[in-house]
Amino acid sequence: MNYLKQSDAFIRGRDYLHLVQGLALEPGMVDVFDNLRDRIPICTWIGENINTVNAQINAYLGLCHECFHAQERRHIQIFAVPIAQSFGIDGLCNILINPITILVDVGRVAPRDWFGVVVHEYAHAHLGDFGHNERFANILSHLCLGLGLEPPYWEAGMEATLRSWPYCKSTIDPLEFWIGQGSREIRGMSK
Repeated sequence: MNYLKQSDAFIRGRDYLHLVQGLALEPGMVDVFDNLRDRIPICTWIGENINTVNAQINAYLGLCHECFHAQERRHIQIFAVPIAQSFGIDGLCNILINPITILVDVGRVAPRDWFGVVVHEYAHAHLGDFGHNERFANILSHLCLGLGLEPPYWEAGMEATLRSWPYCKSTIDPLEFWIGQGSREIRGMSK
């Protein structure tokens, strides 16, 4: 019976990953299937836990929405997903699809920093732009002020700084989270 439950979780996780691959800027951004050692535990963990994780980051998305009047809010969806390590990013915003889709690699940062990644990507989604320019800084500052985070104040040449604002400390091994070894913090979240 335990094998069947685990097998069902693997299938749910695999199907979820295939779904979010289609939402990324390119499917290779979400690729754990070539990882022969970890793909079964990753898919199984996702199948068992992704609803809890997605509920948490969706709550953060809702808080971002609250910073704007209803008529200013874009249609945005958000998903937690392991992003291929070769891209070296914590999250991404695909403004090229409808609804705009935010993908967050919650394994790359500690759970206490998930909020910051969501806020950053939300600023991209709200603008409908990939850049880290003055317009981005203004929206990000608006969000940070509304959400109690330190806001950036635009000055010429700060584009590189804005790429990681608000600052989030990267984890050593992002895949640890996705195989269940680094995910003790989510146990307190509601399912």
